Amino acid sequence: MRFAVLMRKQFVDNPWISYRWAPQEVLPDFGQFTSALNTDNKIIGQFLGRDDGGESWLFTGYELNLFPDEGEGYYLNLSATQPCWFVMWRLEEDIERYIDAQSIDLAKSEATIAVPHRISVSYNEAGRLLDGGESVDNIPLSSEHASWLQEFVNENYRPEPKKRHRPASFKGADRSVED
Repeated sequence: MRFAVLMRKQFVDNPWISYRWAPQEVLPDFGQFTSALNTDNKIIGQFLGRDDGGESWLFTGYELNLFPDEGEGYYLNLSATQPCWFVMWRLEEDIERYIDAQSIDLAKSEATIAVPHRISVSYNEAGRLLDGGESVDNIPLSSEHASWLQEFVNENYRPEPKKRHRPASFKGADRSVED
């Protein structure tokens, strides 16, 4: 399945920084966002608009494939209080590589732009990305996407049965026999 990510450049009232980037939404992309020029399905961002709180940018070109060996990560995500998307993004200096022609001048007004590089629904994959030093934010998973993911988990994953671990004190201490 193909998806798009809505990133938000939020203005903040802070003496050290004037804005911060955060992913806002992951949207299914049935072709309504992808331009005819993007035939190789690379990541492309476009400026959507500005308001008093910040700017919105839409990035397209994300393919989500589910893998049976990642089932535990999907299961852990679904069993959380709020299942979510995990969006891995980086501040990129090579702006021309990621921004469409209509938005390039606006994007170049800053030295960097936040570009989502990967989306996932696996708790384990998000953990590996965080361990690797990447920026990963989460966005609530819609009930429609959660049910779609649940179907995949039901078909492809069986949790390991929990084993009771006996405390060391009950495993048979090496005691001398009393007379």
